[in-house]
Amino acid sequence: MKEESPVRAQTINEDTQDLALRPRALKEFLGQKSMKENLSVFISAAKERGDSLDHLFLIGPAGLGKTTMAGVVANELGTSFIQTTAPALDKPKDLVGFLTNLKKGDVFFIDEIHSLKPAIEELLYIAMEDYGIDWVVGQGPMARTIRIAIKPFTLVGATTKAGVVSSPLISRFGITCRFSFYEQEDLENIVHRSAGLLNVKIENDAASLIAKSSRGTPRVVNQLLKRMRDFAQYAGEKSITKDVVRTGLSRLEIDELGLEKQDREILKMIIERYKGGPVGAETLAISIGESVETLEDYYEPYLIQAGLIQRTARGRVVTSFGYGHLGLPPNKNSDGELF
Repeated sequence: MKEESPVRAQTINEDTQDLALRPRALKEFLGQKSMKENLSVFISAAKERGDSLDHLFLIGPAGLGKTTMAGVVANELGTSFIQTTAPALDKPKDLVGFLTNLKKGDVFFIDEIHSLKPAIEELLYIAMEDYGIDWVVGQGPMARTIRIAIKPFTLVGATTKAGVVSSPLISRFGITCRFSFYEQEDLENIVHRSAGLLNVKIENDAASLIAKSSRGTPRVVNQLLKRMRDFAQYAGEKSITKDVVRTGLSRLEIDELGLEKQDREILKMIIERYKGGPVGAETLAISIGESVETLEDYYEPYLIQAGLIQRTARGRVVTSFGYGHLGLPPNKNSDGELF
């Protein structure tokens, strides 16, 4: 009887694998049930009328599937998907180049839309409302504004910082979807789906442990799955087992809550240097050697969701659960409150 070979993946590079793991239809998109149900209604109604879908605003922490959902919406509508990021739109002509090439019903996705420059944002207002662009021709006394018509389209804007997006821009989105961290069951289903697409075998308890350690985030699920595949292959295992995952997580310095080394350093920094808080974001970011954006967009959302820190009016404070996770006794803040 031929011996089964150790776990191996299809011979495609990591970037191609990441694209292959992305769902392309609402039925393939796991989690975010209420959002999917509502989008299904809006998409079906728009298609039946022959209209473009109303502009869509996607809000949530990084890695929860905003870009993927934008692509799914385009596929469900049967239209083209054109994507860019706000920082890439440096001058008005950059945006005009995209808008004038859109076909009727196309989905135009702008990631990090909170970073749009004011001049470009103003161009978007008319494009979103009236499907036109006001463009200045000529200079000085001879300058005049002309209106350039564009095809009806769907703008999908995504952000991790909804609070800094201007009110005039937000008001022009007809549909708003907020992504939440994923439930354990959905994460386990994502592990099994991705393992199947990667052509690797994984045991149920191993999938459960990966899901538990993934910070409630599909992107982290897929990253961990690929790393556990590497550990299993290196160990000559025929499938990813719970022991393989335990060993892999230990070597990656990821604990049972999914905290990485830097997460624990943030908690320790607040406790040891700032007596548990409160401490401001800029001060904390400098202390740990990260940018404020990285702190607020990547680390803080899960630390808050997991109940390890709190944001207060005066800054970040470690909770009693955060102390307990590090095996430390809770401390009182400067106001005498026990966190």
